[in-house]
Amino acid sequence: MNEQQQYNENLLISEINNKENSIVLYNDDVNSFDHVINSLCKYCDHDSVQAEQCAWIVHNNGKCLVKKGSFDELKPICTALTDNGLSAQIE
Repeated sequence: MNEQQQYNENLLISEINNKENSIVLYNDDVNSFDHVINSLCKYCDHDSVQAEQCAWIVHNNGKCLVKKGSFDELKPICTALTDNGLSAQIE
């Protein structure tokens, strides 16, 4: 691999790592509003009003963006949400 190809590859990796991602929470028929609100407060650092608003958006629209950040920052938060029974993924 020549120097230019290596530079381009490193630049692409850097762009991927620095891209802002989002955790999207999806609606389900299992979890209560209280469970969703408590989970968002605990893992996403939402206050109770913000968490309740997100819960209603998920309920009415089927999904809601609940947190933005780098992939490395969001991965443990998303894992905690899913381990807690919520349907969430990083997009």
